[in-house]
Amino acid sequence: MAVTKIRKMSSWTLLGVMLVSVIVFAMFYFGGVVDSAAEKPEPVNTSLLLYWCYVVFGIAVALLFLFGLVQFFATLKSRPKAAISSLGVLVAFLAMLGITYAIGDTTPLPGINADSAQYNVASWLKISDMWIYSIYILLGLSVLAIVGGSVKKVFSK
Repeated sequence: MAVTKIRKMSSWTLLGVMLVSVIVFAMFYFGGVVDSAAEKPEPVNTSLLLYWCYVVFGIAVALLFLFGLVQFFATLKSRPKAAISSLGVLVAFLAMLGITYAIGDTTPLPGINADSAQYNVASWLKISDMWIYSIYILLGLSVLAIVGGSVKKVFSK
């Protein structure tokens, strides 16, 4: 019963995040331009999009750790091997975040307007790269898991 309730809550939460994301992305793409005579007009709501991406990423990381720790402590007594496995996933995720942050580029981007100049610093650039590289890695792992599950299903028949 608790699993059903968690799934239902997570489905509604995911739906809410997706709706807000669509609104933020629409505001970004249709939000107007800073200077229509500029060589490369930029949407007004760029900072809103960046903040929303950071919020969603932060929430996802926090929930991953929360649910991972809950699963670890819930299965520690009954299935210690599964508990260690869930803790290993958390450690691997932390390692991935550390590695992707370390390989982030700190070279300032050229041609940044005055509104976006505050984000053209080493720390923001490294965090942005960490976020992008982490998405690439997690997307690749998801595709591998889907393909691997399909292959395993075909060969198990």
